[in-house]
Amino acid sequence: MTTHDVSGLTMLGRQVAAPASPEEAVLERVPNPHPGTRYCVRFVAPEFTSLCPLTGQPDFAHLVIDYVPGDWLVESKSLKLFLTSFRNHGAFHEACTVGIGLKLVELLDPAWLRIGGYWYPRGGIPIDVFWQTGTAPDGVWIPAQDVPPYRGRG
Repeated sequence: MTTHDVSGLTMLGRQVAAPASPEEAVLERVPNPHPGTRYCVRFVAPEFTSLCPLTGQPDFAHLVIDYVPGDWLVESKSLKLFLTSFRNHGAFHEACTVGIGLKLVELLDPAWLRIGGYWYPRGGIPIDVFWQTGTAPDGVWIPAQDVPPYRGRG
């Protein structure tokens, strides 16, 4: 069994208030327990919320984040709090989705990362946003995101 020093983490195992904004949120990382092994990590946030920057109305999305780690993994509690920080943040769907992906790439320097933002309709039109760092590495099982397109009542 491998153990890792997580003494530098500031949120795991502690009560922490949700950050007021993505700029105030702190993403933390932990060492990859299997460096050099190619595998995919998936996070799903089916109840992501942000605000429309013009109307202030809430926007809802189902986010799927897949990545092939390098030396680092994102610490999941810090990711949850980071995503929660968007609840009072006004930004368009594209800014939220791509911005989350870019922030994770900056923190982790993964071998590969993709994010799918499956947004619920605003003004009658669902807007889905997809971003990735490039081609997925060979030999890694990358499951399909399999989030069906919005169908309404149909």
